[in-house]
Amino acid sequence: MAAISTASLPDIVFMLLFFFMVTTVMREVELRVDIAAPTASEVKKLEDKALVSYIYIGKPTNKKVFGTVPRIQLNDSFAEPEQIRDFVAAKREATDENKRSKMTVSLKIDGNTEMGIVTDVKQELRKASALKINYSTFEGDAIEALKAGR
Repeated sequence: MAAISTASLPDIVFMLLFFFMVTTVMREVELRVDIAAPTASEVKKLEDKALVSYIYIGKPTNKKVFGTVPRIQLNDSFAEPEQIRDFVAAKREATDENKRSKMTVSLKIDGNTEMGIVTDVKQELRKASALKINYSTFEGDAIEALKAGR
């Protein structure tokens, strides 16, 4: 009986490896705050997620070290409201000049967060001329589906 030729096997393996390397999106930020986004009935998806900068607001996951007061997270670290202008400026500089007008700041905020910290963030975004703001949420029954594991 003739043996099966494995000469093309490395080509197939490398082709699959290349495919998954190109199509896989790496997680950019490690969440350090708990976020249970509120639900909404009128939800739209963002079109170009490459032009979206995320600001997370919620209680820290490590409550023993960081306490239970809601905190602001920019990228992988906690920040104060005054640092938001530098964050927006850095994101703006990293974006092509012709796409800067389409940049959006998406606020992912825990549903139980008080509005004081949210207002501070919005004031700093206004000072940074980041006027295109999105509030991240789940669509009505999506929360129930997530809880049910669907």
